[in-house]
Amino acid sequence: MTARRASAREAVALVADDFTRFPDPPGGERASAPDGPLGWPGYDASRERAARRTGESESVVCGTGSVEGTRAVLIAFEFGFLGGSLGERTGDRLEAAYSYAREHRLPVVPLVATGGSRMQEGMLALTQLQRVARQSALTREAGLPQIAVLRDPTTGGGWATLGAGADVVLALPEAQVGFAGSRVRPPDADPAAYTAEAQVAAGAADAVVPPAELREVLGRWLRLLTDGTGAAVPGAGGSPAGPPPGSPREPAPVPVALGLADPPRSGWEAVRRARAAERPRARAYLDAYFSHRLAISGDRCGGVDPDGMLCGFGVHGSRTVGYAAQTGAATRPAGYRTAARLIRLADRLGIPVLTLVDTPGAANDAEAERQGAGAAIAELFGVVATARTPITTLVIGEGGSGGALALAAPGRTWATPDSYFSVIAPESAAAILKRPPAEVEATADQLRIRPQDLVELGVIRITQAR
Repeated sequence: MTARRASAREAVALVADDFTRFPDPPGGERASAPDGPLGWPGYDASRERAARRTGESESVVCGTGSVEGTRAVLIAFEFGFLGGSLGERTGDRLEAAYSYAREHRLPVVPLVATGGSRMQEGMLALTQLQRVARQSALTREAGLPQIAVLRDPTTGGGWATLGAGADVVLALPEAQVGFAGSRVRPPDADPAAYTAEAQVAAGAADAVVPPAELREVLGRWLRLLTDGTGAAVPGAGGSPAGPPPGSPREPAPVPVALGLADPPRSGWEAVRRARAAERPRARAYLDAYFSHRLAISGDRCGGVDPDGMLCGFGVHGSRTVGYAAQTGAATRPAGYRTAARLIRLADRLGIPVLTLVDTPGAANDAEAERQGAGAAIAELFGVVATARTPITTLVIGEGGSGGALALAAPGRTWATPDSYFSVIAPESAAAILKRPPAEVEATADQLRIRPQDLVELGVIRITQAR
């Protein structure tokens, strides 16, 4: 950690091209009682010293700013003011900032650096977390993105509301991040577990971003999740009537196939093609489809699946498209939950989604069962089934049973000529039917798993190769 923490104004200057501070909201009457609502001896003097030291009148500075050309509401914590703690007047400012964001259809960017709730105000301070959580939820329901930046430190209720509750969570290197602050942890706690890097590894944050890159990365995220001016994308907010023609809720175009052009002659040839090491995988398709993209990471339940599922948002043509892509490996529960998280976010913001199916199936080891494989797959099935934003699916390799089908959009699934989709792998089908290994290839034909077979069955459509 750095010896000197950046001030709220310095944090704003790090990301914003300009900044217009909001006037203080009504609430001066809260300061009328000597030493605050609890009559805490010396509280008024502490606030006065904090104000002289920082030049701020409270622990947050709120306003609007332009981040790489995109307008946003910025909420910057001043850690030098009583440890960036939340009190009643902090809650007033936060509520006013979120209300302004909804009224003017702007994304919200909390630049968090806080030690938690203000002890000198007791439970009245703690209940500000409920107030903040409500404002965040209302903003989420309005279809407006929230992108948090975790500074040092981000602990307590500030982490559990403005930080972890954001749609995308970025963090500065080596920032202290955790619900428990440094003075209230168990004495034998590993300090490495309370870092930005640890939170990314645990799936609670999306990326660690160096300060020199923060403005650019934050600006790219804001452009991806808005129309580029700060206003929510058309069709956001979940209108049942549906979006107007030309809005981002139109289906994402289907990527062209990158592999072989001719369909396989047999079921077993389809399997061999899909398993071929040289076949194009998810990253090749994503690179070909998007001009640029940014990834989200983690299921927010303590897990990541970087080897099995890639999720994020990118630009195709001039529009933002979300993606959830299997990589050819067995998909773990965290991968399914991360894909569900991606689709939910895209659905709220009115952004279409592309999914790429490529897995031999869901991970079926004991650890996957302990991590809730069945529940994670069920969750993804439900999210895909109920999404209002269009989801387009391309099967680019192996389509192994329900672990693959959970990511597929009913009625909008295509397949490349070097893929297959099956109720079960041919080897497993032969084993269940007590057939010898020599009959695996014939079993593959019986299952009718080739792309052209699936077209005849009405399950998929076939894309054309380049």
